[in-house]
Amino acid sequence: MWLPSYATPFERLTRTLVVAFAVAVLLFLIAPLFIIVPLSFSKDPFFTLPVREYSLRWYADFFGNTRWMNAIFNSAVAAVMTTVLATTLGTLAALGISRPDFPARRLIMALLISPMIVPIVIVAVGSYLFFGQFGLTNTRTGLVLAHTALATPFVVITVTATLSTYDTNLTRAALSLGAPAMSAFFRVTLPNILPGVVSGAIFAFAISFDEVVVALFMTAAEQRTLPVQMFSGIRDQINPTIMAAATLLLALSITLFAVLAMLTRQRGKPTTSA
Repeated sequence: MWLPSYATPFERLTRTLVVAFAVAVLLFLIAPLFIIVPLSFSKDPFFTLPVREYSLRWYADFFGNTRWMNAIFNSAVAAVMTTVLATTLGTLAALGISRPDFPARRLIMALLISPMIVPIVIVAVGSYLFFGQFGLTNTRTGLVLAHTALATPFVVITVTATLSTYDTNLTRAALSLGAPAMSAFFRVTLPNILPGVVSGAIFAFAISFDEVVVALFMTAAEQRTLPVQMFSGIRDQINPTIMAAATLLLALSITLFAVLAMLTRQRGKPTTSA
């Protein structure tokens, strides 16, 4: 917010320092991300700055390589399946937890968000050992189930936050007028909490698409995802094609962030009964 015209010189100086500090922190956080963009357009086969000559060579190599295309396909399929499962399970869990008469709400909530707290490598090892008992390691199904466990807590949190601003009298009114419970949910409750559900779905998609540690444990060569392919490329032989892949991932993340920002603004408007 801009300062009023009657602000003192000290207040103006303080605001200037705060803004400058915020900009410095922002640059510190995002500079390492955006440094890959010019490198992805470099013609040189080495990572050198400043870029001497620009080219689309590495993007052509990326889109013309079957390994990278298969990795994108595997990531997209796993992310879509994870999104469907995590959004469904997370929304149902949030609806239950949000009920005031739900027993042990805090305990259940703590258990549901525990995958966000536990170190990812522990989750990866646990998933490998657990799903290995059912023969699901090195399969897409195992990867999707493991990613669902990681993504569901984010859906629970976003939908629960949306439900906190939802006027439950709308659902009660629909039920009192004779609407079946399922009809009341899909025609009254869901449209009002849809921004939170979609936000959770976007989180679930991004988590699955970008995740690498669990995917390293749960996939074989034929199920290799894009992050795993990038990790393998860095480990085996540094190739600037990785910069092209990273730039595309960055563009996807920015797009998802923009959608989330719009949904968050909409979700912040509380629902009111007619």
